[in-house]
Formats: sequence, structure tokens, C-alpha cells
Amino acid sequence: MPFRWLTGAVVGLSVCFLLTTLLAQDHSGVPQKSMIPKNYPPGELGSIVKLGKQLVERTHEHPLSRVYVGNSLDCTSCHLKAGTDPRAATFLGVASAYPAWSPREKRVITLEERVLNCFMRSQNGTRPPTGSKVSIAITAYITWLSTGTRINMNHQKPLGPGHVQPLKIKVEQADQKRGAQLYEHKCADCHGTKGTGTSEGPPVWGNQSYNDGAGLSRNDKLASWLKVAMPPDETDLSEQEALDIAAYVNSHARPHFILKEHLPAAEGLGVYDW
Repeated sequence: MPFRWLTGAVVGLSVCFLLTTLLAQDHSGVPQKSMIPKNYPPGELGSIVKLGKQLVERTHEHPLSRVYVGNSLDCTSCHLKAGTDPRAATFLGVASAYPAWSPREKRVITLEERVLNCFMRSQNGTRPPTGSKVSIAITAYITWLSTGTRINMNHQKPLGPGHVQPLKIKVEQADQKRGAQLYEHKCADCHGTKGTGTSEGPPVWGNQSYNDGAGLSRNDKLASWLKVAMPPDETDLSEQEALDIAAYVNSHARPHFILKEHLPAAEGLGVYDW
């Protein structure tokens, strides 16, 4: 075998391996802003995707979705910039992870089911019907934001490739007293001294915030989100600060989650138009 051919083959294989590695890293890492599609789909599908974006931005007040919401939160309260912020609970690439195994439900769930569960927990509301316009529009919007992402169904948790990473600090190290001071200094201007929210930020405890069945009601989950999302455009919290604030926020009263109270009557579980 000529040395020149062998050298070229080795180089070619190396380049191929490098490209494969980079693609894998792109899929497993945080999606970048360049992944946001430039154009909506044509026709009615595009209209539904646009509606989904509107529902994500105005969930608690939009005429179609507000009947299913039981607090003052919108999807974008947690999924910043309508889910396009690559740092904080991004929607970019999320659809590629579904169907996914859900430890909480102890079964495989679809993306639509994941969306509907958020209405019951994070928005302390009623589960919209499967196949309803609200459900389909939000799911279509999230799927559109996953355009070009390779399918890689998650067999461990219902999380997308850019999900918020857990903190290294142990949850037992939380200090509510420090959290109270940090909250007053860094959070109260937007969320209110009593956590009831302002025009700048949503409620973080009380009847108008997420219930205790939501993921953010766990200190580790909330702390991980705070670390990458708050304060807006600064995100300068240390892991300890994020955990302390999370412990303080979650030490306050919020609605208690009872599943049967968030499910509609049997005739409202799904929409079937054959």
C-alpha cells in the first residue's frame, strides 16, 4: 500500500471522526441561537406554530389558554424568551428527546403530555384536552424550535439536549436566612418583597405561583434554574447563592398539588375529530 494513500486515508478518517465528535457534542450540549429556524412553515401549520408562540408568551391571559391556567405564570416565565434562551429551560431541540421515559409518571410520555402536565403543576391549572388547539399549538411551536436537531429519545428523563444542568453543591447546604437577604437584594425589585410579583416579574410563592407538584418546588431544581437564568441579563449568582435563594423562596406557602383536582371531566380529556 503506497504511503501517500495510507496517509490520506488516516487524515480522512481523522477528519471524519472529528466531525462526528463535534456533531455529537452539538447535540448533547446547549443548543445555540443559530438553531432558531428563520422561517415559519407555510400554510395552516405555520399559523398554528405562530399561535403556539403566542400561547407560550401569554399563557395566563390568552383567550384560548387562560381557562386552563390557575395562576399568573406564563410558559415563558420559566422558559425565557419564549423558550429560545439557550441557558434557561430552553425549547431548542427539546422535541428530539421525545417520546421519553418519565420517572415521575413511571411510563414513557410524549412531548404533548409533558406540555399538558405543566399546566397542572407549574401553572396550577387544569390539564387541557389531548389534541386540543392549545395543546397542539404549543407542541407544534416547540417542535418547530427543534428543526434540524437529530432525534435522540431520552430513556432516562423527559429532558431535551439543552436542559439545565444540576449544581454540584449539595442541597443540604442551603441556608434560608442567607437566602432571605439575597432575595431582598437581588430579587425583590422584580418579584416583590412578599413574592407576589410585579410588572417586572411573576409571583414566586403564594396562590399565583407554581404549586408544590412543580419541578421548581424542589430546591435543587429551582437553584439550578436560578444559577443560569437570574438575575436577568446578569446571571452572576454563585451555586451557594442560588441554592440559598431557592430554599428561601420554597420555604413559603404555595398551592398543594392533588392530581385529581387538576384533571378535567372524562369528556374533556381529549379531542377526537375523525
